This record gives sequence, C-alpha cells and structure tokens, in this order.
Amino acid sequence: MQFRKILQPAIFCLAAALTALTASAANPAPAALQSLLPIWEAPLAHFDDGAYAAQVELLLTKFETTTGRKLAPGPKKKVGLKIYTDSGAGLATPVPLVKALIAALERRGFKKEDVFLVGLNQLRLRMTGYLPSLVTGETQFKGHKVYVLESGKFYDPVWFYDSPLPERFDPIFAQKSVEGIDANTTVDQDRKSFLATPLFLDADFWINLPVYTDHPTLGVNGALVNATLWNASNTARFFRSPSNAPAAVAEMSAIPELRQTWVFTLASLERYQYIGGPFFNSLYTISEPKLWLSTDPVALDSLMLERINQARKENGFRDISDEIRTIDFAEQLGVGSQKKLGARIIRLGE
Repeated sequence: MQFRKILQPAIFCLAAALTALTASAANPAPAALQSLLPIWEAPLAHFDDGAYAAQVELLLTKFETTTGRKLAPGPKKKVGLKIYTDSGAGLATPVPLVKALIAALERRGFKKEDVFLVGLNQLRLRMTGYLPSLVTGETQFKGHKVYVLESGKFYDPVWFYDSPLPERFDPIFAQKSVEGIDANTTVDQDRKSFLATPLFLDADFWINLPVYTDHPTLGVNGALVNATLWNASNTARFFRSPSNAPAAVAEMSAIPELRQTWVFTLASLERYQYIGGPFFNSLYTISEPKLWLSTDPVALDSLMLERINQARKENGFRDISDEIRTIDFAEQLGVGSQKKLGARIIRLGE
C-alpha cells in the first residue's frame, strides 16, 4: 500500500483547517458530525483489581450490545492496547485497568500472547510497572509483548505523516528528541513523522487508554494525543507554536487506517492533572471514581477540558487558552463532535 493513501486526511492542510474554523458559525456542521456518539460512564467503588474488573466488563458488554460489534478475534487474532506512561509514575494508565481489560479480552477468545501493549518510552514503562523490574525481573504483564516505540523498531518507512513544519526549530529540544538518531538527515526526512504500525497493521483492532493532563501546546493531553503524537516518531518538531501541534494531532487522528482499527477509547479518571502538565505534580491532580468509554475522542477530550478549566478557576488559575484549537481542528476533520456532551453521557451501574 502506498503511503499517500494513509495521508489522504492530511491533505486538509493547516491553512484549510484554519479557514474552516474561522468560517461563519451559521454554516452547517459536516455530515459526519451529525450522528452524536454516546459516552458510557461507569462508577468505581475502589481503584483496585476487583472494581476495575467488574466495571470494565460492564462497559465492554454495553458497547457490544449497543453497537453489535463483538470484541472477538478476527483474521489477525491480535488486539493492541495503547497505554500512556509519559508523565511518569503517578500519572500513567492504571495497571488494574489494563489487567481488567486484558482479562475481559481473553474471555472473548484472545490468547494471552495475542494481546500486546504499546508505549513510548522504555524508562517510563519500566517505572510504571509495564516492563519488568531491573531488580526483580518481575512484571504483571508476563506473556504480553510490550512495544517500546522510542526503540525505533516499530516504524515503517512507507507509513508516515508528511508536513512542511520544520523539525530544527529549537536546538535544545530537538537535540533531546533525536538522541540516538542519525544526525545526517535530509530536509525531506525532517518533515516526516513515521507512524507506529503494530496498532493498525498487526491487530484486528486497538484500544486507546489515555491519562489526562493539561499541556501548554496541545491544551488537553488525552485521547487524541495518545493516539497520534505519542504514537509516532519525530513529533518534537510540532511544538513550535500553539497552531502547529494541534493541527498535526487533528490530521493524524483522521487517518482512515488508524480510525478503522481504533475501536474506542477507555479512560479512567482515577487521577488527572489540571495544570503543570504533562509533568506529574500531585499538588494539581484530581481523582474521580469513574470510567469513560466512547468511540468519540473529541467528546471525551471536550469533557475533560471542561473539568480542567473548572479546576483551574477554583484554584485561581486561568483557563486553557482559546488559541489552542486541537479539539476544534479534530472536529472539523470529522473525528468527533463537541455537541450536547451532557446529554450523551449514559451512566451505568448506578
């Protein structure tokens, strides 16, 4: 398959996205946004294995019965889980959530070795319990492959996101982002972000498991970002201004192959951060005993944006800047909708 097929949504360039967003509010929304998808919410009595196991099963069963899609093995007989560990220990995808999800998938016919995890950084994956301890060699995910994207082993040169945004804009930040990479790259290479292919080429489907923080450039670091920038190479180049990274997130999230295999996002509100992110600071975190599941990442990120801004107001901080348009761009490209969020929440198990 030629790379240009996967990049078809990216033809909606930054200028086109900006033009669409500045159009009159009276213009009708794209047809793709007319069908508003539900957000299922399940309560958590505790943040332990038992509570997560019960509520994850409840959510998956509701998803299957409502959509008619069975979360069972297909031709590839594999499923991928995109976890988040990049804020470090204290603000990573909860291990009990992942264990509960794996158990639920195994009950639906997947073998242990056919459920794999995808994360970005080896050190943080080890610090948060997803890779074996260097002291004991033990891991709670024995038998499951854990793909470390920063190893560079899981990017395919045929599959990439192409953008004219330059990579070499900040010598210090850029240097850190390309440690261990050949310095003799061309301008053409610098404009490419290679996509991690295991999720959309090796699996029947994949599940997004973000953790929410604020982000100075992206606004909300959550469902959209975990599926895109934290799932690709050479993304440091996008942090030049509040307009570059949001446009890249939106365009990457609209790639057809990625969307077709991305079955839903499952997010725990066990801990999220409203300021100072993406670096973990326990002073600015909130905990809610809830799980969210939806096929609409725009809706989930919009709900969290409301929560983050509310927490900021209550603690004397300014809202996330309206100039950061990550969610708006994604909505314009048909990835999801911000409309009628409260009415779309379906609360289970209460």
